[in-house]
Amino acid sequence: MIRPATLGDIPQLVEIEKVCFDSDRLSRRNFRYMLTKGHADTLVAEQDGRLVGYAMVLFHRGTSLARLYSIAVTQEARQGGLGRRLVAAAEDAALAHDCIYMRLEIRVDNKASLRLFESMGYQQFGRYMQYYDDLSDAVRLEKRLVQNIPPNMTSVPYYQQTLDFTCGPAALMMAMKALDDHTEMSRHLELRLWRESTTIYMTSGHGGCGPYGLALAAHHRGFRVEIYVKEGETLFVDSVRSEEKKEVIRLVDEDFLEEIGHLPVKLSYHRLTLVGIIEALDSGAVPVILISSYRIYKEKFPHWVVVTGHDDRYIYFHDPYIDEEKGKTVTDCVNMPILHKEFERMAQYGKSGQRAALILYPP
Repeated sequence: MIRPATLGDIPQLVEIEKVCFDSDRLSRRNFRYMLTKGHADTLVAEQDGRLVGYAMVLFHRGTSLARLYSIAVTQEARQGGLGRRLVAAAEDAALAHDCIYMRLEIRVDNKASLRLFESMGYQQFGRYMQYYDDLSDAVRLEKRLVQNIPPNMTSVPYYQQTLDFTCGPAALMMAMKALDDHTEMSRHLELRLWRESTTIYMTSGHGGCGPYGLALAAHHRGFRVEIYVKEGETLFVDSVRSEEKKEVIRLVDEDFLEEIGHLPVKLSYHRLTLVGIIEALDSGAVPVILISSYRIYKEKFPHWVVVTGHDDRYIYFHDPYIDEEKGKTVTDCVNMPILHKEFERMAQYGKSGQRAALILYPP
């Protein structure tokens, strides 16, 4: 029998970890968190009143993406197809949460599990080097749970921002790399782009990057770029209390706009629609969009992402931020599927619904 796990199952779940894994084990504390606070479903397989396996599925808030975080079956229960049934149950749980993709990581030397997942329609889409505690590599696998027209995707390499305030440079780097393979994604370039693009101040701490600075940084590197913003607004000032800081942000914006006025950079004072984003993707361009992180992370801060594809229901993007404290990995943050209507809601920031977007074209 496969059923949802309860807190009373934790001692047996910990024992399954001990007998199934030599390293990278989930602790009693991990299980308790996932069962009480985690955005996850944990399913257990029970035989004769004893647990013989489990599967844990994580859900990414605001997206239609699920990750099979962990799965284990005891040795004596492996011959009856229990692993396959647990995976199928995990997929059903993902579909019940309106997820259309299931992803996971697995040791590259775990040949039996690889065969199982590949036989169930999972495909490799990446690899982690030295991912596990013993430095073994991990393969990233993915399955589309709803079979319909495949999405129109752009090949955009992934880069994880290395600082809290460099989502804009990280997203811009990914877009530039997709359009020009000579772009070297590195921390040197990440920080250089931040220095060129920063608004100097944000709500607290280091300044974030606005659309004008990012556009100029791309233009100076030979890319054709278009800017879309709401007319008459200076981004980010609403959430800054200090009048002095607000004035500095306005002065930075004025300086950026003066430079843009002398350059062949298209500046449009209107919202970039979903249709416009899709048309840009289909033409070979790469959009970089400002979103509110609240719908994904439940924290209100402006955040830049790079759009990678679309289909009739979803927009896909790379998120340069990986919330490692909540168990997220690159697998959760690449080509994230977002329902069109959900994307429309998150593609604005602040009480006034500030919007900003860039479209990058090849050099």
